[in-house]
Amino acid sequence: MLAASLKPGPSLAAFSPSARRSPAPSVSFPRVSQRRLLSAAATAEGTGVPARQGEASSSTTASPPIDESPLAQYGGADWEAARVEKELGNTLTLPVLRANSGGLIVKFNSLQGFVPNPLLSPAHWCKDPKRPIQDVTKDLVGTSISVKVSEVNEEERKLVFSEKDASWSKYSSQIKIGDIYDGIVGSVFPYGAFVHLRFPDGLYHLSGLVHISEVSWDLVQDVQDFLNEGDAVKVLVISVDTAKSRIALSIRQLEEDPLLETLDKVIPLEADQSSDRIMSPSEVELLPGLDGICNELLQEDGITDVQFGRQALEKRVVSQDLELWLSSVPAKDNKFTLLARAGRQVQEVYLTTSLDQEAIKKAVQRVLGRVP
Repeated sequence: MLAASLKPGPSLAAFSPSARRSPAPSVSFPRVSQRRLLSAAATAEGTGVPARQGEASSSTTASPPIDESPLAQYGGADWEAARVEKELGNTLTLPVLRANSGGLIVKFNSLQGFVPNPLLSPAHWCKDPKRPIQDVTKDLVGTSISVKVSEVNEEERKLVFSEKDASWSKYSSQIKIGDIYDGIVGSVFPYGAFVHLRFPDGLYHLSGLVHISEVSWDLVQDVQDFLNEGDAVKVLVISVDTAKSRIALSIRQLEEDPLLETLDKVIPLEADQSSDRIMSPSEVELLPGLDGICNELLQEDGITDVQFGRQALEKRVVSQDLELWLSSVPAKDNKFTLLARAGRQVQEVYLTTSLDQEAIKKAVQRVLGRVP
């Protein structure tokens, strides 16, 4: 089974048979005592516990468990207030009471809420990427942070806030497709890596995902072979989903395509060679499956001839499966150039056609859909 994919780059498009393819005002409140809270995360203290007035503590260790039965008598109005703030999507400025291994405890009226470490703004961690997040959060005790209500569950005494959501509301309008940012790699997963974006103020307010397909022109089987937490990278914004608060990024599209639209850097031309030298099928050993694809192309309306050009070996493996790339270079005498690539092998294919580039793409996609 052949596999190939349409891969738009700075100057190339690729095809593959397998691809079907109004804020609330800041408020301040009396300091409150430590209380053991119900957890919003497995390792974190819980939230939604009414805070007692007039007591203060900044310790990062939890107090002994307390009897939760009297809690239903307190904070009813504040639970409703939290639900309203969540519905309105307001940004709140809340004081940080203390930190634990899972995040921050903040004060909302008579209640205590929880900001899990994953919902903190990357601005804190990126100041010193090698510093443990628990040390970073300790420094936030006694300060105030901007957050939005993420979860309200009075029955489970759970009140969760997100600093990331507040940052998105403030800074996402500054992100545009095509923008280039300096970034720091955060979490790395098999499907890609999250990168924190550095804004003009020098802080890292938002994060985006570099999908595995956008990491490199090389064949990427393990993202950690290319990216690790704390790496400094440059990324291109390729999409912004405001509804889902997601940013898609690319590292690959900021790098030069290894073929540079032609094979001239792969195959140095001799003095008597032409870059569009035509070769007969007997002169070349075609990539497996390419002959069948070319025969199918000749069945498409508007394509009158298919011929073969130079062959070469690339320095890097771009794909293990056969792919067809269409050069963005304007056609010469109604002749377009395709580049067939598989593993390190690459083969020039010339199409003589009356079709324009978009029509050729559609024709190639139809052919690839028919070829087993």
